[in-house]
Amino acid sequence: MLYDKNNIFAKIIRGEIPAKKIYEDEDILAFYDISKASPVHALVVPKGEFIDFADFVAKENPNKIAQFFQKIAKISQDLKVNESGFRLITNNGSDAHQTVKHFHVHILAGKKLGPLISSDNQLR
Repeated sequence: MLYDKNNIFAKIIRGEIPAKKIYEDEDILAFYDISKASPVHALVVPKGEFIDFADFVAKENPNKIAQFFQKIAKISQDLKVNESGFRLITNNGSDAHQTVKHFHVHILAGKKLGPLISSDNQLR
């Protein structure tokens, strides 16, 4: 699969679509999700052309991968969700319901999120 340079996150990174930014540097952008699944719902995206998590770890420099996740840790601190707890989610591929083909991580917090998978194997 080829990277789609016109996916919504690529357009947000380029500034073609507005977003409520939380953090930005030369490598990543973090912003609030407009379709909140919890009171705190942030998205963190690398600025490179990566389709999904597997593509990101296959193509990116290991130091940049580590820095990406270190920045997510810092963003979670800035959002003040560390003490109460938060969930990181990334969907990889169609079976995982990845809807935007640009690697991204969700930070969900601000309420009790419940179990990841319920007894009927549906994500909550």
